[in-house]
Amino acid sequence: MLTETSNYNELYRDFRWEVPARFNIATACCDRHADGTNRLALIYVDEDGSAQRTSFDEMRALSSRFANVLKADGLKRGDRVAAFLSQSLELPIVHLAAFRSGLVSVPLFTLFGEDALEFRLANSGAKAVVTDESGWEKLSQIRDRLPYLQDIYVTSEAVHAGAKSFWSSIETASEEFATADTSADDPAVIIYTSGTTGNPKGALHAHRVLLGHLPNVEMVHDFLPKAGDVMWTPADWAWIGGLFDALFPAWYHGVPVVGHRKRGAGFEHALEAGQDSGHPLEMPSSPPDPMAAAPAPRHRARTAGSQPRNCSKRRRLATLIGCGDIIASMI
Repeated sequence: MLTETSNYNELYRDFRWEVPARFNIATACCDRHADGTNRLALIYVDEDGSAQRTSFDEMRALSSRFANVLKADGLKRGDRVAAFLSQSLELPIVHLAAFRSGLVSVPLFTLFGEDALEFRLANSGAKAVVTDESGWEKLSQIRDRLPYLQDIYVTSEAVHAGAKSFWSSIETASEEFATADTSADDPAVIIYTSGTTGNPKGALHAHRVLLGHLPNVEMVHDFLPKAGDVMWTPADWAWIGGLFDALFPAWYHGVPVVGHRKRGAGFEHALEAGQDSGHPLEMPSSPPDPMAAAPAPRHRARTAGSQPRNCSKRRRLATLIGCGDIIASMI
């Protein structure tokens, strides 16, 4: 969207919004890059440090399969699908399936307690939710109080009465799915506020919300994309920062993303994955507290935090990841 230049005044003067009449996030962030070449989309780093690589071709097939699952379960255009997950392979599959189906996705933070979870699911009217084993434990306690909720998909291998297996459902579904012809103004995602003043408010965003984030993401990362870039953020993909300032802007440009559920040495593992990919590492959103030691990724690293950080910690993090400075900006 931005044209690289060293002159800000010219950039500001010449900028024009480019919002097409028809636009779908799944098409823009996945299908455009699923060209049969197995172009890398995601490097997911497990808790033991092992990495799984998924291509855009695979991501299109998996999200199309789940879109068919949701269709078979009776969900129709405009219905809500919640993703009660942390950074994982399953999370973007859920969102992409919703986008390509004309459904509305609802990201939910895994540390929500039962009350916070119940409010958001009831308020959004979510008909389906995808979660992991720990999420199922919370959902099973409140499901009877959620009249709109029809189906719960669990990503683990455990079998639960009243839940469906996410992966078993996908395995038996077709990869053929006609992505909905959506307007840029059609609803795509509900992002809830934190609820610091009264109940959380659900902000309904259209597919064009992604386009609105692109100029900022491109500019603060020195006109993303650069050849060979890899994106990583410690910000959870349940928040708008993780989704629309990292994951989907990167995929819009065909940039691979490193994902990791932050437990223990997550910072080290994510950096190692970025380094092992052989590409420079982009790092938006607030950094975690630095680990005692971590390998330095190659070349590029930028970060912006949602709150001020201790200067000594910022300097230490800069040393660990091999960049000159860490920027902590107030957003």
